[in-house]
Amino acid sequence: MFRLQLIFDFLSVTFAKKPGIMKKTLLIAAFAAFLPFAIKAQAQGLKTPAPSPTQTIKQDVGLGTIELSYSRPSIKGRKIFGDLEKYGLVWRTGANNATTLNISEEVTIGGTKIPAGKYGLLSIPDPKEWTFIITKQLDVTSAGAYKQDQDLVRVKVKTEKTPVKVETLTMQFGNLKNNSCDLMLTWEDISLKLPITSDVDTKVMSQIEENMKTDKPAYFQAALYYLENNKDINKAVEWINKAAALQPEAFWVIHQQANILAKANKKTEAIAAATKSLALAKAAKNDSYVIQNEKLLAKLK
Repeated sequence: MFRLQLIFDFLSVTFAKKPGIMKKTLLIAAFAAFLPFAIKAQAQGLKTPAPSPTQTIKQDVGLGTIELSYSRPSIKGRKIFGDLEKYGLVWRTGANNATTLNISEEVTIGGTKIPAGKYGLLSIPDPKEWTFIITKQLDVTSAGAYKQDQDLVRVKVKTEKTPVKVETLTMQFGNLKNNSCDLMLTWEDISLKLPITSDVDTKVMSQIEENMKTDKPAYFQAALYYLENNKDINKAVEWINKAAALQPEAFWVIHQQANILAKANKKTEAIAAATKSLALAKAAKNDSYVIQNEKLLAKLK
């Protein structure tokens, strides 16, 4: 208001010598012209921290990504669940704007396949069991705006007590595996985990099948996938031997060759591969692979 008064005083002095009606008309017109700029300048003059800051987390899951965006309120001495956030009512699972999940590839939540896309994440708090809702709605900021016919899936999740009180609402992705993760929520004295899975194996196996038809098959990656996912070990041996032949000085490839041969119960060949990898790792001064090969040889001998 101080700035607006200065502008008004300046215009009054400027048009002071004009005839009465003309002066009044010019003064009103000039003041109206300056008013939007004055208001904008005043609005831009102060920036304060958001009471519930927004956080966006992007996590690789399977062969795709999931991006979570939500606002993070704090307790600030209040009772949250059962008081500020009533039991049995739809909650936006955050503050300010709607909480959203942006999924790059199909995932499964609560036994339901969720196609790639952007969705709202809602919840219904309860003392012992929450209901998480994945919805097509991206603008739900109150229970009144929620439309149940837009649900994709509802999932019941048991609550757990936290060892210490958590001041600020925190969501993150944890328990990461090749084909799954948990969306974890903690606030006040409760903790919840919403499992998310991805059909990685079907996609990878399809890729391997097509890749083996090319001029340069990815023998090493395919063999390693077979090893780590308990696939046909004989096929893994075939591929890792081809990979080792193509890269005879690659100590990391030879080390995995030793691991695969060991799993295939080809002990003599596994010892020979581990010994070769050890020598190559020492020459390359790679202490990590030196240690890994020494441990493997200790198990084999």
